[in-house]
Amino acid sequence: MSTLKSSLRIPGQSVGLLTDLYQLTMAYGYWKTGELDTESAFNLYFRSSPFEGGYTIACGLGYLVDFVQSYAFSNEDLTYLSSLTGNDGKPLFEAAFLSYLQQVELTCDIDAVPEGTVVFPNEPLVRIRGPLIQCQLLETPLVNILNFQSLIATKASRVCEAAQGDRVIEFGLRRAQGFDGALAASRAAYIGGCESTSNVLAGKLFGIPPRGTHAHSWVMIFDSEIEAFQAYAEAMPNNCILLVDTYDTLQGVRNAVEIGQWLRERGSELAGIRLDSGDLAYLSIEARKILDEAGFPDAAIVASNELDEHVITSLKDQGARINVWGVGTKLITAWDQPALGAVYKLAAVRRPGGEWEPRVKLSEHAAKVNIPGFSQVRRFQRDGEFIADMIYDELDPPAGIAEIVDPMDSTRWKKLPLGAAHEDLLLPVYRAGRLEASVPTPQDARSRTLEQLSSFHPGIRRFLNPHQYPVGLDRGLHDTRMRLILEARTEVAASDQWGS
Repeated sequence: MSTLKSSLRIPGQSVGLLTDLYQLTMAYGYWKTGELDTESAFNLYFRSSPFEGGYTIACGLGYLVDFVQSYAFSNEDLTYLSSLTGNDGKPLFEAAFLSYLQQVELTCDIDAVPEGTVVFPNEPLVRIRGPLIQCQLLETPLVNILNFQSLIATKASRVCEAAQGDRVIEFGLRRAQGFDGALAASRAAYIGGCESTSNVLAGKLFGIPPRGTHAHSWVMIFDSEIEAFQAYAEAMPNNCILLVDTYDTLQGVRNAVEIGQWLRERGSELAGIRLDSGDLAYLSIEARKILDEAGFPDAAIVASNELDEHVITSLKDQGARINVWGVGTKLITAWDQPALGAVYKLAAVRRPGGEWEPRVKLSEHAAKVNIPGFSQVRRFQRDGEFIADMIYDELDPPAGIAEIVDPMDSTRWKKLPLGAAHEDLLLPVYRAGRLEASVPTPQDARSRTLEQLSSFHPGIRRFLNPHQYPVGLDRGLHDTRMRLILEARTEVAASDQWGS
């Protein structure tokens, strides 16, 4: 692992206001009611895998560290907060509370799964323990960071799976949700498996190889396509990929061959052609014939134009001869699922002088009932393949035979092989507000993604009806959770006045 490198700090002097107002109103309530010394533990997780898929790639830890390192409220922030009023026209916050905010120094313990880790529903990506107010103030920005970047990394992983080892370039800058979203998404797409990006600033900040050639406007500026290609080859002989579909695509390929021969006579090579419209399967097959017959078997055929994993799979099935894929809009915006749906739930509380008390939230929907305690994820493997994950409480770790229970269906349970090799996924990042871990570079995280995926049953990577990887609660945690649910429901029933 290496130190954090070229992560992006949010512009400005402070980031404290990057939150929902209700986080500040709750913090104010805790301050008013004397909860300053109350400790809490929260888990950040998601409830279902995106894109109806079988897995998710954890991503965003680099940004999380950068955010926590930058956390503060400036004088300007406090002036703004002092101007907010309630429905009676009076200040929303007391001046003494605003002074408290200005003096806040984060002292939380933060544990997280490394970026590039394959994760599943209900498994915490991040666990935060510390003063209640601080944990509450961190909720919104951390959910924002992990939610978006994990979503994009997962989409990129699926696109790369469809490409079957071909190079994938992230082309999404111009279609991204703002420049800040574009930078985070370029980073996440690289961690998910893309080999390069069109985004030059992301290349500088994160060490991602930038790639690009020319647009249709370059061709249209000149009196003919061959003249445009000639000019580009003269200007960029070592980066000559020619966009061939401005007028007539196959004639464009023939023109590219002519320029390729000119380059070869001068000691350079035609790197390839790009197709950006039309029947990509047919055109790529015909283009490959033209290139090969002219003696350019190594010239790449790059394709773009509204690609995603499903379109790429279809083109592969049709025998397309594309070997580099430029994927933009549908990757950078997570076109078919705009949000991961990550949540941040209270799991335990400790008041001064007391013991940790697990907390459970009830719901009409079973999927919304949280997991109490200090959740940790233990991943088991056999013969080099991951076989199951156990969510357990670090305050009451499993003993004896490992047994997991489906959190959505207690009639489904599984015993794990005795003595099976395992590892815990949540690793220390902060202790008492101090950064304890070095954060892997995007390059390290990308390598972890590829390594992790290769260690699971390939069925989890299927796009249609993926294999369901076993994830469950440790039997002891399951029993504790059920007890808390029953106690809470009993209390609700006892206070129900219906029929009186």
